Amino acid sequence: MSQTNILLESGSNELEIIEFIIDEVMPDGTVYQGFYGMNVAKVLEIIRRPVITGVPSKHHAAVLGTFNLRGRVLPLVDLARWFGKGLVENDGQKVIVSEFSGVVTAFLVSGVNRIHRLNWNQVEAPGRHVQTYSNDSITGVIRFEDRILFILDMERIITSMDGNLNMSKLAEKVGDEDDTGVPDAKDFHVLIADDSSSIRNMIAATLERVGYRVTRTASGKEAWDVLCIWKREAEEEHVDIAEKVQLVISDIEMPEMDGHALTRHIKTDPVLQKIPVVLFSSLITDALRHKGESVGADDQISKPDLPTLTRRVRSFIASKLGR
Repeated sequence: MSQTNILLESGSNELEIIEFIIDEVMPDGTVYQGFYGMNVAKVLEIIRRPVITGVPSKHHAAVLGTFNLRGRVLPLVDLARWFGKGLVENDGQKVIVSEFSGVVTAFLVSGVNRIHRLNWNQVEAPGRHVQTYSNDSITGVIRFEDRILFILDMERIITSMDGNLNMSKLAEKVGDEDDTGVPDAKDFHVLIADDSSSIRNMIAATLERVGYRVTRTASGKEAWDVLCIWKREAEEEHVDIAEKVQLVISDIEMPEMDGHALTRHIKTDPVLQKIPVVLFSSLITDALRHKGESVGADDQISKPDLPTLTRRVRSFIASKLGR
């Protein structure tokens, strides 16, 4: 199923969302039917609910157990239970097998509806109320005539169950060489685009600790608007754009404008194209890496590998900028 996503033109700002249903049992016994979605690029396949053959010795309450899928033992995560709800039992339950951040996980849902092909500008950023209600696990909102679909932050869900994927812990592992400071680091300005405030601030704090100046933006569209302002200022001041910004770090999945579209905008602009762009996303896989290459990304690093990101930033500053 994930192969359909490859047909999307890189940098077109389009995405494919698979819509699924979670029938939750509410405290008063009523059933709430929620409509959710995830990027098709993260989906390996959809299967019927399997027979669970084992339970890990240490596991999150939402992990029902494990099952064998063609020789690979996978954890089965009950998404309703992760939300603190009970899943309504039915014979049509489906399991979405996914891969992102280098991890393969299976998610139990009530059913799967269809695949939607959309433009990122149709995806709204979630409001504060939605985030509070969902435990900060919603990354986007899509409004249809008869329902609202919430795009789930699958990375946050698996991170909550696997401490090895916790980016704050990985940030602590950033090598000593990245904490000693960089000569003239204050002369280098990095632009970050990521719709997750926690990840955005974590990247920024790590780079600022070294001494770099950092500007944070919450979407590709916001990052592009900032770059256009700096481009205009550079032209008015008769200076090179490299005097304004030396590197862009961008997520891929973001409302309004995704990272591939942002990269294409940058690399097709005669002034901005010289700025190195590093894509930092859970969608950096062998199967999808070609998309970043096709839009001109200078490097691609899979989340949550923050130590590698900081080393690459240092490398770009040293080699591409001749400092």
